[in-house]
Amino acid sequence: MNRRVVITGLGAITPVGNNVEKFWDSIKNGKCGIDVIKAFDITDFKATLAAEVKDFKPEDYMEKKETKRMDRFCQFAMAAASEAVEDSKLDWETIDKERLGVILGSGIGGIGTIEEQHSKLIEKGPNRVSPMVIPMIISNMAAGNVAIKYGAKGICTTIVTACASSNNAIGEAYRNIKFGYSDVMISGGSEASITPLSVSGFASLTALSKSTDPLRASIPFDKDRNGFIMGEGSAIVILEELEHALKRGAKIYAEVAGYGSTCDAYHITSPAPNGEGAARAIKLAMEEDGVKAEDISYINAHGTSTPYNDKFETEAIKSVFGEYAYKVPVSSTKSMTGHLLGAAGAIETVISVKAIEDGFIPPTIGYKESDPECDLDYVPNIGREAEVNYVLSNSLGFGGHNATLLFKKYNA
Repeated sequence: MNRRVVITGLGAITPVGNNVEKFWDSIKNGKCGIDVIKAFDITDFKATLAAEVKDFKPEDYMEKKETKRMDRFCQFAMAAASEAVEDSKLDWETIDKERLGVILGSGIGGIGTIEEQHSKLIEKGPNRVSPMVIPMIISNMAAGNVAIKYGAKGICTTIVTACASSNNAIGEAYRNIKFGYSDVMISGGSEASITPLSVSGFASLTALSKSTDPLRASIPFDKDRNGFIMGEGSAIVILEELEHALKRGAKIYAEVAGYGSTCDAYHITSPAPNGEGAARAIKLAMEEDGVKAEDISYINAHGTSTPYNDKFETEAIKSVFGEYAYKVPVSSTKSMTGHLLGAAGAIETVISVKAIEDGFIPPTIGYKESDPECDLDYVPNIGREAEVNYVLSNSLGFGGHNATLLFKKYNA
């Protein structure tokens, strides 16, 4: 089977807006969600900035008793899923729940709960550790809770491929429908890793920016870039088989047209030289729909603001697109949201889909100093209106994971 797959629902909890409308408006207008970390005392920390979710109240989305049984990353996923499901207007009385599945991604899962309960263990002893600690920390529990809430009895799984997690999750959900195993999938990713251990760990790895200026901290492709800024949040999309969506008169945002997934097999943290693994993922995604370089309207880059990532991703794009690489707008919205690790691809899927719907290419904000090794059109500082027919969205993760999604404007 080779069925067409469309997106019929969107949900988002992000550092620049706690629903899709506010999120997309912030992205279009270049709003920066980065600030001094509020979640914990940053005294003695090398990295002091992050892109935190603001004004999030989990009890707005679920019973208060439920919130106490979920880590923050799971709460985010439940909230984003609630918006996406409502947006899709699926009829839960008639849908075949055995052909409804959930595939989510998370790089770290419940690390906040791990830290909190470990402190309790050390300070108060083993008998004071919460009986809910295991269900709260395991990465699959966001998918499990979403499936329970909506009665999804098809495939339910979690992808953990570091910063490629949610791109892989959406790609696998797409294939699950394309090849006939499911009719509807709830997919995306969630992350809540702005914690003392996570921030200090990434800082010790010299992966985080030490900048104290929020507007010059996450600056992808800029010559002065010196590390990424951690973000948090979740995005969920509803993927649906085309005929299933048409039969119920669903709103179709865009079509999922391709997916490429590769491994560098090179190094645990560094991308492969010249971005060859990322280039192969891009090629695979394009080949799945038979598109050429000239067909691509926009690339939402992984663009983390680290020296090697941005250089090698630029080289990957050049190797695939040749001279046409200089004519394709490329931007990194991590300049606004920070890097959501395992949820990055999910929120960037929402951005890619909205770019198609609105005919708008979002900017890379904070861009000042051009880098001779990063010399493409990065849509500096101000977004632009354009006809957007095909969008590529890249996600690249520690361990050499590369995942690219291809979205296109839906045509009957």
